Amino acid sequence: MDVVVTYLRGLVPGRRALFALAIGAVCGWLAALAGMPLPWMLGPMIGNTLAAVLALPVRGPDRLRPLVIPVIGVMLGSAMSPEMFGAAGRYAASFALLLPFLGLTALVSYAVYRRLGRYDPVTAFFSAMPGGLNDMLILGGAAGGNEKRIALAHAARVLLVILFVVLFYGYALDVTSDEVSRGTAATALAPLDWLLLGAAAVAGVPLGKLMRMPAPQIVGPMLLSGAMHVTGLVTVAPPGFLIVVAQVVIGTVIGCRFLGTTARQIGRDLSLGAVSSLAMIAVAVGFATALTALTGIPLSLSFLGYSPGGLTEMSLLALAMGQDVAYVSVLHLVRIMLVIFAAQPVFRLTRPRSGRPAQSGAKPPRSGS
Repeated sequence: MDVVVTYLRGLVPGRRALFALAIGAVCGWLAALAGMPLPWMLGPMIGNTLAAVLALPVRGPDRLRPLVIPVIGVMLGSAMSPEMFGAAGRYAASFALLLPFLGLTALVSYAVYRRLGRYDPVTAFFSAMPGGLNDMLILGGAAGGNEKRIALAHAARVLLVILFVVLFYGYALDVTSDEVSRGTAATALAPLDWLLLGAAAVAGVPLGKLMRMPAPQIVGPMLLSGAMHVTGLVTVAPPGFLIVVAQVVIGTVIGCRFLGTTARQIGRDLSLGAVSSLAMIAVAVGFATALTALTGIPLSLSFLGYSPGGLTEMSLLALAMGQDVAYVSVLHLVRIMLVIFAAQPVFRLTRPRSGRPAQSGAKPPRSGS
């Protein structure tokens, strides 16, 4: 009993961590009001990055991070449904082009970070992967990459892709990009829903480790949750407030990693993220145009399917534009899963060619510091 009490006390954030979480919550709320994509993650990240640069008394709630990452995995799994798999067969050409698209996108982006930015190979690799911010941050950090730069790379990608899509098509969003839309009101969950979703979060992590999955903290819960939703055991997403809490914690942790970093360093990394994002968008436009020519799928739909943004944001844009939301959701869900499962094996295959072993806690090169 004493061991449990000591463990729980160790999870309670200190004053600096509580201050950082307060900044994160306020900035997340403001970002949601402003209609920012991924507001409850990017808002806290931006707010605490500024607090870190200004040397305010903040510290990341690092001990809470392992507790909330499985919530994100369960949320991703809740996007799976039998209808999505049924619709997937109608878009065989889209899936056939997905692998070469991902390969070329990652290669172009890697060249930007490695050659132009002079990032170390590990950081450049995981910054270039067109996956989600959370999973690439987990995988890249575990491989020894610079988490600050990986986080900035993917944050810049999400923001710039959303901006490009809205400006290019001239559409205003009719719906909020708030991630709570991926969740469910707590009162709408039956006791069995709470039990099953909680089991996916708790049991998914050791299952992922047992099966030696990449990023087991997120992939294990994602697969268990996905299986439950596909089979119909659960039909709801996790509670929206838990998704918000998870993102505030993760965004706060990311932002506080910039303690001791100058505004000039952050500006340089964001500039590289902009160049990389524009290169990825150019590749997406090329593949979307080819797909439209081959299949007759509208360019507006094919581009949303291939655009290197987030699953939630692209699905919401599809909804706002009156496009096929199921098609966009399926394509992005498959993209995320392919990147999550392929990133580590591909990284291991390519590492011998780089001539540099991965080291835990790798530091950025001096030229970018």
